[in-house]
Amino acid sequence: MKDRISITMLEDGIADVRLIRADKMNALDPAMWSALAEAVDDLKARQGLRVVVLSGEGRAFCAGLDLSSLSNDRDPGASSAGGTLSDRTRGIANNAQYAAWGWREIPVPVIAAVHGVAFGAGSQIMAAADIRIVHPDTRIAIMEMRWGLVPDVAGMALWRTQVADDVLREMIYTNREFTGSEAKILGFATHVSDEPLAKAMELAQVIANKNPHAIRGAKRLCNMLAHASDAEILQAESDEQVKVIRTPNQMEAVMAHMQKRKPNFAD
Repeated sequence: MKDRISITMLEDGIADVRLIRADKMNALDPAMWSALAEAVDDLKARQGLRVVVLSGEGRAFCAGLDLSSLSNDRDPGASSAGGTLSDRTRGIANNAQYAAWGWREIPVPVIAAVHGVAFGAGSQIMAAADIRIVHPDTRIAIMEMRWGLVPDVAGMALWRTQVADDVLREMIYTNREFTGSEAKILGFATHVSDEPLAKAMELAQVIANKNPHAIRGAKRLCNMLAHASDAEILQAESDEQVKVIRTPNQMEAVMAHMQKRKPNFAD
């Protein structure tokens, strides 16, 4: 993982995660696919983690699949990330899907800071973040149709809560490139910033100073919205509230606010 992705722990439980294959615009070769999965698994297991900021070094967030890494003699059902497309090797996902979907499974908020390009699989990794901050000139495209393929790196499960159905269909059918500024209008991005990484770190600091147990509960609730029934969501709201109400961390949130000081939460 170390030659593809770096993880640096900052104060207040913020993980600064960077794709570091800058010479290839962080394109996805077999080593990068593996590194993404390893990074997700590492972060899932980390104690004291409160927020993840995901970015790419160099000129781009992620240029998508590294076509030069593909072999002409692969089985048609094989995945460039290893294994087969049909096998569920990572819970509900295959290896390639987990490179994006795995970020949604991390129990704390993930903020993507996106610049340069986010093409194909890169746009789907971006979509897995809870919050997506993009440079206005970022070039984004759901690129698969250019190569006669369909999006298959978990994008379909992720975009459905972010983008209007007709907009998503147009972008998939045409593989039209759009900017970060348009991405904000369409729903692919949360914020536009001339300094997306700095903005992401600023937002991460805000989240890191909230009750970490309530933040994790809120993410679990948000993750249900795409598939759960109203009754299931209402029950889950109650269940999550029972876990945090009148706990030491919840009381600390109240006291810190009243005393106008930084809270001191236990993880």
